[in-house]
Amino acid sequence: MEVHEILKTLREKNKLTQEEMATRVNITRQAVSRWETGETQPNPQMLKVLSREFNVSINTLLGSPRQLVCQCCGMPLNEDSMISREPDNSFNEDYCKWCYENGNFIYTQKESLVDFLLQHMPNPQNQSDDERRQFFDNMLSQLKHWKA
Repeated sequence: MEVHEILKTLREKNKLTQEEMATRVNITRQAVSRWETGETQPNPQMLKVLSREFNVSINTLLGSPRQLVCQCCGMPLNEDSMISREPDNSFNEDYCKWCYENGNFIYTQKESLVDFLLQHMPNPQNQSDDERRQFFDNMLSQLKHWKA
């Protein structure tokens, strides 16, 4: 879906008129109308307001133009419910909710995350723990949180 369709669907899902949506985010009804027709789009600051107000990620508001991946564990973030939150409840699209919560990282040492992955990830090729540890370490080292 395109941005204008997403915004209209979001408004309708919340059972709001254009006027009510405009009031909720402190803009004019005409601005909402222009968004919904595709004439204009919300600016970056308004995307943040809409994200907070309607509990959806900015990536979702933009039609999921990029595949989000947790920059700590590498898990794809396919749903907003998987994305971490900041203390002000805004989305942090860089991390999953299992690695980052309320402004704090759950895994402060890469080794502790590797240990978790060794215990919980399937091992269909029956690799040794040392081989798997090396694989996880290499994979995690490519992510923003663990880059030196």
